Amino acid sequence: MTKYIDIPGSGTHELPPLLVHGSPEGTPLSEVVGMAAGIIEAEDIMGGAPAEESVIEQRKFDLAINLAEQYLHLVSSWQWGDSILEWVRQCEITFEGCEALRSLLHPDVWPHAGRSSFVNLLMEKSVPTHGVGVENAVGLRLTFRQPPPIDCFSNQFLFYLNSSMTSTAYRTWARLAQTTPALFPPDRFHFQVVELPTV
Repeated sequence: MTKYIDIPGSGTHELPPLLVHGSPEGTPLSEVVGMAAGIIEAEDIMGGAPAEESVIEQRKFDLAINLAEQYLHLVSSWQWGDSILEWVRQCEITFEGCEALRSLLHPDVWPHAGRSSFVNLLMEKSVPTHGVGVENAVGLRLTFRQPPPIDCFSNQFLFYLNSSMTSTAYRTWARLAQTTPALFPPDRFHFQVVELPTV
């Protein structure tokens, strides 16, 4: 059984809404696919596979589309991670303003590893993320202050390494606290998730 931190009283505490920002309108999809095609060419992913020229070109195009999709998912995950870290900051302000919650915060420097309790709360509340892993999204945001352009990544990173790197970043951040982060009882907190439109 999960051990939750004891919160005085029996009421439910209202937390700020989690404002999830949509991916900004940036490079058009056709350009992202074009840049991905450049990565395919530069890294010689196809090697010297014997096949007709039209078959090779179709495979390269399919790989470029797949690479572009991986990148767009990465940008979406970064947006979620950025939104979650901003929500954690807003929750800290809320905790500071409520006497019953104030003592639950530890006075350490940002990023607060003990604040992974808020990330755990999101997961325990089963917030719909449309396929974005919450821990990986936060790990991605902790790794990159801004989502880098696609040409900063190798195909190996986008296809294979992204998930393991971001989950390692999150776990390392979560363990920075000297004590085990407190688990907040999900039934004692309420908040809304608001998905903001793409700008």
